[in-house]
Amino acid sequence: MSFRLKAAIIAAFALSATAAVTAADMSSASPAAPSVLSLPGTTELNAAPAGVKPAVTFAAPREVVQPLAPLSGSEDVKADNLAALVDAQSVPEDVSGDMKCLAGAVYFESKGESLEGQLAVARVIINRARSGRFASSLCGVVYQPGQFSFVRGGGMPSIRTGSESWREAVAIAQIAVDDSWDSKAEGALYFHARRVSPGWGKHQLAAIDNHVFYR
Repeated sequence: MSFRLKAAIIAAFALSATAAVTAADMSSASPAAPSVLSLPGTTELNAAPAGVKPAVTFAAPREVVQPLAPLSGSEDVKADNLAALVDAQSVPEDVSGDMKCLAGAVYFESKGESLEGQLAVARVIINRARSGRFASSLCGVVYQPGQFSFVRGGGMPSIRTGSESWREAVAIAQIAVDDSWDSKAEGALYFHARRVSPGWGKHQLAAIDNHVFYR
């Protein structure tokens, strides 16, 4: 074997040994990059290359179901008596739809009477709408022909919306819709003024202020 060939073989062997040592050194100095476990319901942001600390992962946003607000939009207020509950109601500036029909009926039928009397009137209208024997909406009950004397020509008279009586009527309507106070006339579907005696033959539930309530 020639001297030149021997020299080439020795150089090749030395180069191979050097490469093996270098590879072993690199393996021991750089630990394997930690694996990132993607759990259900998580989203990995900016996946990191090998040898680099993985990016922070955040839980995927969950769908939040908001409870429906009460028809009245009033807050869940606790009180020891009906007067305090009325005072705690947040009365909206613009009252419309069924709430206006209900508050209007309370206003015209029992304005100036006790809060218990106003609440009883509101309960009658709500009970009718739920009974299946009258119209299914509060406005339908209020405007049903021949039921409420204040309704004239299918309409309601003008209301002094800036008055304390209107504020009370709206607050009572909200309380009645939210069912946040029991009325002495729970379950009533009819009422009439004390000054008349219609002889209905119905079950009397309560007599409050100027009205008598029946089921």
